[in-house]
Amino acid sequence: MSTRNIVRFWEWGKKIICVGRNYADHAIELKNAIPSEPVLFLKPPSAYIREGSPILVPFYTSNLHHEVELGVVIGKGGTAIPQSSAMDHVAGYVLCLDMTARDIQDECKSKGLPWTLAKAFNTSCPISDFIPKEKIPDPGSINLWLKVNDILKQSGSTSQMIFSIPFLINYISEIISLEEGDLILTGTPKGVSSVQEHDELQAGIDGIVTMTFKVDRKS
Repeated sequence: MSTRNIVRFWEWGKKIICVGRNYADHAIELKNAIPSEPVLFLKPPSAYIREGSPILVPFYTSNLHHEVELGVVIGKGGTAIPQSSAMDHVAGYVLCLDMTARDIQDECKSKGLPWTLAKAFNTSCPISDFIPKEKIPDPGSINLWLKVNDILKQSGSTSQMIFSIPFLINYISEIISLEEGDLILTGTPKGVSSVQEHDELQAGIDGIVTMTFKVDRKS
């Protein structure tokens, strides 16, 4: 570990690596095939926002979706990290939202184009406070939930993930070297839905953390 403050990784971490379709029920609800290997895409660090800042609906979408996810914060970098030692590279966790312009994603998929406009815009990665590793001894068995205007929309366990965190760290680092301060988003359970301007999103990990964000539209 370096002298940089890992608790504030979002201020200096270089990349956000996201895993799509890592819960079978979510893949099915969007009429996607269940993947045989991880589906990866990137968000830039400019996507981060913290509580107190609004999620801004991009001007080009009319169907912005929430996706609640467990985020894995990398504390020690590496390339081709073995699964057997993958968890040694984890510093802690955050609760994340992968905000997605679903109409734009569908359009991109139909044209065979990248998902960047749908996934990487400013404010597309709201995050909670940093959660030290020891607070979540088994990240493969925690419950995530999300409410919109106090109505429960998503509730699922990380035990439903198709690809485990050690597998993902190994798979990603074989292709993209992981660096201290990087964040891996591990996928979302079923129940994604559209949000509107002025909606309030509350999300949590049972017994660990909650966070609240308001939705606004860029003026």
